[in-house]
Parts: sequence; C-alpha cells; structure tokens
Amino acid sequence: MRHTQFPPGAARGDISSVIEACVAIDGSAAHPHVQVLSAAAGDHGTRPLAALADAAHYLALLHGRFPGVIDHAANRCVDNAARLWLVQACEAFADERAFLTRLTVALGPVPSTSGQNNCDSAVLQQRHALEMLSQSDRRGCAMGAALTLVMDWAGIRRLLDGAALRVGIEPKRCGLPNVADTLAVIRAITPDEGVARAIQFGARQILGQHRGLWELLRARSEIRAAE
Repeated sequence: MRHTQFPPGAARGDISSVIEACVAIDGSAAHPHVQVLSAAAGDHGTRPLAALADAAHYLALLHGRFPGVIDHAANRCVDNAARLWLVQACEAFADERAFLTRLTVALGPVPSTSGQNNCDSAVLQQRHALEMLSQSDRRGCAMGAALTLVMDWAGIRRLLDGAALRVGIEPKRCGLPNVADTLAVIRAITPDEGVARAIQFGARQILGQHRGLWELLRARSEIRAAE
C-alpha cells in the first residue's frame, strides 16, 4: 500500500487533506480490480456476474454485520463535534448493510473457487482486525477508521450501484455524510498532533484492509479464469 505522508509538526488542519489524499490514492475506487468490476457492472451484455457476486458476498462478510466500525466508534467517541455526524453515519450505514444483503441475494451464490475456506478465513480475520481497530482506546484511532470508511465507501457504492442495476434493482441514494462534512469533522476533532497521528493510523488500517480484500478478490477471479 502506498502511503501519503503526514508531515512532522504539521498543523491540525492538515490532517483532513492528508486523509483525503490517502483515500484518493489508496482507496477502493483506485484499485484496478474495482475498476474492472465497475466495468463489468456496467456491461449489460454477456459478461458473467460471478465476480460481482464474489465482491458483494465478501463485502457483506467484512462489513455486513452489526455492530460495525462506525457503530463501535460512536460508542467510544468523546468528541461532541462528531456526534451529529456519527448519528447520520450509523443510521445510513444500517441502510447500506440492508442494501448489500439484498444485492448479495440478487447476484446469486458465491462462485466456486479453489481455496474457498482459506478465503473465508482471511476475510473473517480482516473483520476481527477492524473490530479491534474500531474499539481502540487510543483517541482518534476509531474515529479515523470510521471517517475513512465513509469516504472510501463512496467508491464502493458506485460499484454496488452498477451491480444492482445489472440485476434489476434500483439503488436508493446513499445517506452517508458527504466528503465536505466528513473532512470538517476530522478538523474539528483533531486538537493536537498525537490525535492526528491516531486518526491517520485508523485511516490507513481501513484502506489497507480494503485493498487486501480487493487483492483477494482479484486472485480469486484469476483462479476461476485459469480453471
């Protein structure tokens, strides 16, 4: 994973720009497999749905269970400046989980792929890692993960929307907080450089786990193609 560096001694306002750059460079929308899947989702011809079903299933395995990253962060957050954002994000991500579940059913079963059990175990380990991250006592860490998940979900949601249309589901508008509001919260809850580092750590962990998921899905797609 490529890392956008946080400059030593930077002012508190800089962290929002750093997180925004991290999502742009290392986020899901920039991953080659997501771009391939997005093209497949927009193809209403004969291209198979297997890779899209695979993505929906493993995204549901990673983020489809309650409580999730944002819910855990809401339970631990002590920053009043983030409260309204967290209420909106928790409610909206509940809708995202429901959408993901519906889409998983519509796309059909997980495509048979060699090493299936190992893949399931790997994503379950990722989910456990995110649960631990989002329950961290280090101030800023859980919020960094939650804030970055919301920002990165925009790219994931574009893929899911395309997949939904492919199987005849009209996707509803995503109700998650927008980028501007999310960046404003990052600035508001960063009183010092220590919290900024914790926020960035949480952000990088989320992006790293997502990139790991997309790498796994790309490998599964390549295995099926070779079989």
